[in-house]
Amino acid sequence: MTFDPMSEGLDDDEVQETVDSAIENNEVVLFMKGTPVMPQCGYSKRAVGLIGQYRDDFEAVDTLQNLEAFREALNEHSGWETIPQAYVEGEFVGGSDVLAQLDEEGDLADTLNAADAADADAETDADAEAAPDGGSDEDLDAPF
Repeated sequence: MTFDPMSEGLDDDEVQETVDSAIENNEVVLFMKGTPVMPQCGYSKRAVGLIGQYRDDFEAVDTLQNLEAFREALNEHSGWETIPQAYVEGEFVGGSDVLAQLDEEGDLADTLNAADAADADAETDADAEAAPDGGSDEDLDAPF
């Protein structure tokens, strides 16, 4: 979608429908100012970068079409008026600061249901269960 500064944008009802539909129909959705290719604020750019580290497939909704109506509609779902806002499987996660904190704590990939995170966890679990010679970790109790 291209931003046209001369367009009237979406009316309040269309915004509410857009928000409800995007949250309900997408595993991961980011409500942001601008688009992932051209974010229009630093916080939105940061959020796109954080999510993009772990997911190639997420929906982004440009709130600049009617910023105040988007703030009100999102507030009904999250209790927050600030943008950007990320949702995973219909649940509010937070804005760019929360995404950054989850990333620092090593929890963002899991929060975003990133396939790579699940695959990496499975590999780590499998490596921990088997010793290099095919035995179990319990076989490694030797004092050497």
